[in-house]
Amino acid sequence: MSAESMHYDVIIVGGGPAGLSAAIRLKQLDEAISVCLLEKGSEIGAHILSGNVFEPRALDELIPDWQEKGAPLTCKAQEDGFYFMTKTNRFRLPTPPQMHSNGNYIISLANLCRWLAIQAANMGVEIYPGFAGTCVLKNEKNEVVGVRTGDMGLDKNGNLTDQYQSGMEIYAKQVLLAEGCRGSLTGEVIQAYDLCAETNLQTYALGFKEIWQIDPAKHHPGYIEHAIGWPMDYKTYGGSFLYHFEDNQVLVGYVVALDYANPYLSPFEEFQRFKTHPKICTLFEGAKRIAYGARALNEGGWQSLPRLVFPGGAIIGCAAGFLNVPKIKGSHTAMKSGMLAAEGAHEFLQGRPNDYQKRLEDSWVAKELKQVRNIRPGFKYGLIPGLINAAFETYITRGKSPWTLNHHRDNESLRLASKSTPIYYPKPDGKITFDRLSSVYLCSTHHPENQPNHLILNDPELAIDYNYKLYDSPEQRYCPAGVYEIVKENETPRLQINSANCIHCKTCDIKDPLQNIHWTPPEGGSGPNYGSM
Repeated sequence: MSAESMHYDVIIVGGGPAGLSAAIRLKQLDEAISVCLLEKGSEIGAHILSGNVFEPRALDELIPDWQEKGAPLTCKAQEDGFYFMTKTNRFRLPTPPQMHSNGNYIISLANLCRWLAIQAANMGVEIYPGFAGTCVLKNEKNEVVGVRTGDMGLDKNGNLTDQYQSGMEIYAKQVLLAEGCRGSLTGEVIQAYDLCAETNLQTYALGFKEIWQIDPAKHHPGYIEHAIGWPMDYKTYGGSFLYHFEDNQVLVGYVVALDYANPYLSPFEEFQRFKTHPKICTLFEGAKRIAYGARALNEGGWQSLPRLVFPGGAIIGCAAGFLNVPKIKGSHTAMKSGMLAAEGAHEFLQGRPNDYQKRLEDSWVAKELKQVRNIRPGFKYGLIPGLINAAFETYITRGKSPWTLNHHRDNESLRLASKSTPIYYPKPDGKITFDRLSSVYLCSTHHPENQPNHLILNDPELAIDYNYKLYDSPEQRYCPAGVYEIVKENETPRLQINSANCIHCKTCDIKDPLQNIHWTPPEGGSGPNYGSM
């Protein structure tokens, strides 16, 4: 069945800060440029999840009068705290210069994206939430010329139902991919054009976040706290954040690097355990958890960026991986990359080559990421060597070391279960700690029960013959939403995939030892519906 088609000058896939910044910048350059923005979530912001301490540098450049226009930046950063945690105590450390938050804001990135979407729509950008890009379209010259959106109304076997609607073929002169970390179209393009041939391996982490309504007496608006150490072992990279937001809300989260080795480690349980620390738990006594979410994030930094321009378009934002890990911020670099890509696309539309790659390399984004490129990879040797290396890079060489450290592949880092020690995690108390299913409930995630499974096993037998037998099925533990479950029937194990629980974190696509699990876009509008995350 042939798809309907639409034509634009530029298509942007993804309604996050990078995609929206690109859309706005294109219209600033030439209001006659036709721009279409696709967002797989049910609305702009539905799939946005971030800490978020926001550095307004890129926003200042994009919309200098953002304050007068009512941007949702109202909670100014006031004080930073950085701690090393032991099991029973914590010790304050000097806050690294990259983590100083003076001039920043604690925000809801989802709400900022909603505000940016309003600015873009007012300028004439056509925004279509609920439409997931499923493949790129190419011409006879092997150039990307558009995107196809997913079909809707298929049953779980892929058959047409009476609700069937064919996907759209949307064509453009330039396609900007702003899908976020581990984007499916981005992966397709990177492989097709070998965009990572000259770069380092990408490395990832899994980030968790909860929003709590706490006792006003314990609330300190603008206070920002980060910590390392317990409950992580000293070989695993990870850390926590506590941000005192407005309206007596605290944003609490935990990040676990996905190059961890013990297959029995559960990032979700480590996050829950962190909240039980005697110096932390009192904050949550008598409080109420009102939101939960999880998302993978790129940690590779400068040396892991793919080539950014491909025939027919470019990669922007977290789809490429512009997170500044030591700074624990990436929204500002994502936005700037979108603005620079818009300028490169504008050059192309004027009949000149797309110079986005050079613009990025000459920008403050490149300078910022190059300066910290060796800090994250230093932690692959353990916490203490990582801290020593970070201090050396920060205070001695100041980011000007003549070398660049490498990353290793996250899915190859697991030890065999037979050589690993199981980790005991206490049962949740339902007050401070919780289970996965009650947490997923707060995500308001939704997938039509009869739609095709979007989590594909390339070889179903490997789930038992390899993952289960060698690693005790680590997907049971690394998934933050309880999607993967080993069920025994007559003592015979099988992997059950509860795809309706999926919150689109992409961890399974990253961490599976043989890369046997493939995350594909479900029906548009499916997935979590985050409020103000």
